Amino acid sequence: MSVTEMKSSLVEEIKEWKRKRNAILLAHNYQLPEIQDIADVLGDSLALARAAGNTSADVIVFCGVHFMAETAAILNPEKTVLLPDLEAGCSLADSITVDQLREWKAEHPGAVVVAYVNTTAEVKAESDYCCTSSNAVEIVRSIPEDKEILFLPDMFLGSFVKNETGRENMHIWLGECHVHAGIASHQVEGVLTQHPEAELLVHPECGCSTSSMYLVSEGVLPAEKTHILSTGNMLKHSKNSDAEEFIVATEVGIIHQMQKQNPEKRFVPANPEAVCPFMKMITLEKVLAALKENKHIITVPADTAERAKLAIKRMVSIG
Repeated sequence: MSVTEMKSSLVEEIKEWKRKRNAILLAHNYQLPEIQDIADVLGDSLALARAAGNTSADVIVFCGVHFMAETAAILNPEKTVLLPDLEAGCSLADSITVDQLREWKAEHPGAVVVAYVNTTAEVKAESDYCCTSSNAVEIVRSIPEDKEILFLPDMFLGSFVKNETGRENMHIWLGECHVHAGIASHQVEGVLTQHPEAELLVHPECGCSTSSMYLVSEGVLPAEKTHILSTGNMLKHSKNSDAEEFIVATEVGIIHQMQKQNPEKRFVPANPEAVCPFMKMITLEKVLAALKENKHIITVPADTAERAKLAIKRMVSIG
């Protein structure tokens, strides 16, 4: 049997088991192409959280990383939430612990805590709001201006939000996603030199996002061709834009969907090595095993889930 035939057989078996278990497959835009292609819902963190909260399925198979499956479990305590590989973690979520957050809050009594969705359930439970890259600016703008804000854990997204909102009373945790932090401004400028007519799409988690904002203000990067966007908004923009070529500064997995939606356009990674090993851990074989053997059930303690749910619900209601 060829590799193509084997994949086709796995996909058919996955579909059969989905029907048997009334299951839904949620997949992030950074997943392997074959996982993206079988997803019932493919999207960024906000879209997937909304899908998890609205599904009538009995079983949610989360093709993403651990914090995403936790979020689904918090929103659906009565459903079975499966993560096909328990090792699928997140370096950004690991950059702050709940004890560190409690200490930070003690230093700033009365501050409003805004936690990026890339955090553990315990951290979410200590937060007032969750946010994603697509609605972080709107969430911060919704908070009264006299309120001090603690934004965590991504320093690049935090810097972007602070710049967009002009909030001087916003403190930023110095965490980062190791993949996005590795996309540097000199790489972006180098690719732009080779593709001068391309539009530049930058994820706000990227190490180049702050410098990109500065270079736009200095006229080095063309403002009309530079867009700092979430993965979901990158997909929308590339579909709606008249441009024929795009430089993509985020994890390279998204390019599969961009190319699929726009076969006549060209997408160039700012850094071809921007690959998240955690996002690539989930395979067709592991999805099938999850459905057949309940691998691996993700649960969150009831007290933690109850406190985290308010911050998550605020996130999904804005933007």
